[in-house]
Amino acid sequence: MKRKKMIIGTSSIFVLLIIVLLGGSQYMLNYSLRPENRGKNLESSWQYMFKTYPYLKPWIDSLKQNQALKDTFIYSPDHVKLHAYYVASSRPTAKTAVIVHGYTDNAIRMMMIGYLYNKKLDFNILLPDLRDTGLSGGNAIQMGWLDRKDVTQWMEVANRIYGDSTSMVVHGISMGAATTMMVSGEPQPDYVKCFVEDCGYTSVWDQFSKELKAQFGLPQFPLMYTADWLCQLEYGWGFKEASALKQVARCHLPMFFIHGDKDDYVPTWMVYKLYEAKPQPKALWIVPEADHAHSYLFNTEEYTQKVKAFVDKYIQ
Repeated sequence: MKRKKMIIGTSSIFVLLIIVLLGGSQYMLNYSLRPENRGKNLESSWQYMFKTYPYLKPWIDSLKQNQALKDTFIYSPDHVKLHAYYVASSRPTAKTAVIVHGYTDNAIRMMMIGYLYNKKLDFNILLPDLRDTGLSGGNAIQMGWLDRKDVTQWMEVANRIYGDSTSMVVHGISMGAATTMMVSGEPQPDYVKCFVEDCGYTSVWDQFSKELKAQFGLPQFPLMYTADWLCQLEYGWGFKEASALKQVARCHLPMFFIHGDKDDYVPTWMVYKLYEAKPQPKALWIVPEADHAHSYLFNTEEYTQKVKAFVDKYIQ
């Protein structure tokens, strides 16, 4: 009888631990992929952009006045409605930039890079809202992995909008940079010429592990493993599978890597691993004193000139 009680007690504790572990893992997954999402608030996004980049307002006002800032919607193969903004160059051109935003951001919050390409470099531009942000559907942020397929679809849309002779660059920041790198490892159509990634992470596993330790002081085991398993069950992909590092190793098109040397959100060490994994041709700019995703904000002219110099090598 005593042994039976002991077995029952031990089993109950084990079951309780499993329940707590699964609950903690589900919390981590929801915390990461379904956070409070500023990317859904369009009005505050415009306000933030106009305050942070004052020169954007007259440009956007002019685009709206001339009905040049346009919306388009598509459906993904899994029936999610997706949205993007697009703007043609002020003069006919075959040069196009697809511009990809970061975590809990939206297309509006990448309009400064839209300005760089459209206003400064005379490119056509297309800026998608990734899943669960802006005007796009979806029930969770996908950290670039499922987004790589959506962005590939948007690249095809941009090519149709701007003509089959277009030459294209894909430029992303933060999660958008990881998405860009994940896109780069897929087979590319002839019109894609190069990529620009600004402060992207090596993999979702690496980034989530870093945040688990930084925010909660917890090691990878066991939460990362059980949360990864739940992610595969709920969303069809895993943290290690979602690897920009593995994807850039497959990319033979030119890529420009940009990263601030004071970035502690996506740590600067990640860009060195990514750059090393990427075959030539490639270029690297470590931006002095720049923290996460602020290389353009604090170095606007130099950023513009370096991007122009890189892209001009491959897109005429």
